[in-house]
Amino acid sequence: MTAIFEKTPGWLDWYAGPSRPQFRPPEGAVDAHCHVFGPGAEFPFAPERKYTPCDASKDQLFELRDHLGFARNVVVQATCHGADNSAMVDALRASGGLARGVATVRPGVSDAELAELHEAGVRGVRFNFVKRLVDTVPQQDLWDVVERITPYGWHVVIYFEAADLADLRDFFLSIPVPLVIDHMGRPDVTKDPHGPEFGAFLDFMRARPDIWCKVTCPERLSVSGPPALDEEQRAYLDVVPFARRVVEEFPDRVLWGTDWPHPNLTDHMPDDGLLVDFIPHIAPTPKLRHKLLVDNPMRLYWPDAD
Repeated sequence: MTAIFEKTPGWLDWYAGPSRPQFRPPEGAVDAHCHVFGPGAEFPFAPERKYTPCDASKDQLFELRDHLGFARNVVVQATCHGADNSAMVDALRASGGLARGVATVRPGVSDAELAELHEAGVRGVRFNFVKRLVDTVPQQDLWDVVERITPYGWHVVIYFEAADLADLRDFFLSIPVPLVIDHMGRPDVTKDPHGPEFGAFLDFMRARPDIWCKVTCPERLSVSGPPALDEEQRAYLDVVPFARRVVEEFPDRVLWGTDWPHPNLTDHMPDDGLLVDFIPHIAPTPKLRHKLLVDNPMRLYWPDAD
């Protein structure tokens, strides 16, 4: 019997009519953080999920990629699918080599499953520490996963709230593979971008040369919110000084992505075209934009590409 899923009340659908960006990404640009949801009838959502999303298929993702002027995707396993990576892997296999993946795996994952994930294009695992999205996982379980993925040369993506960094910092720095931070560690953008709170995050970035950062999700971090209809170029300006600091200090370790289809948003759903137009504000030179969108994601996810 086909599963029927009812979307969580208040959970917004992704924006179906994105504008065409005024900013044209450089050739070969990578959307380095996006998801697929189901479709639930084909890839059921996990029983332990904290939310039930709308469907957001691989075909819709690839259509958006082309519309925005990008060439490749990095598809991150969505928490609503738990550790069943089937939907994400299906997207990778359908991409013709133009997508890589970040999986969720448990300590008991088999060698055969890890090998299959790697062959499909998975190059990392995600550890989520945002308590409203996932249940707490014992650190020993995470260590077991790290030991299993190390032979594959994978990295660990870490998602956490800024207030939790102090407690997690030593554990993060003990992980002996490259780290990729989601969404700048979710800074409080009402604070001073040159103040001690964001300074602690930058110090964490400085602690190791293999810590990367996604300067993503201004729509999640912003207090000023989306622009008025006649102010397209003024979207999420309160996030700009934070992201720009990271891009300018760590130009070789930053990534960008849409976060489509924007999980768990309830106040507004961003126009992905305007999110692309946000890029020149945080990476003000062509050289910085090429590193952010092409050089860096290709080095991390397609190191053997010509």
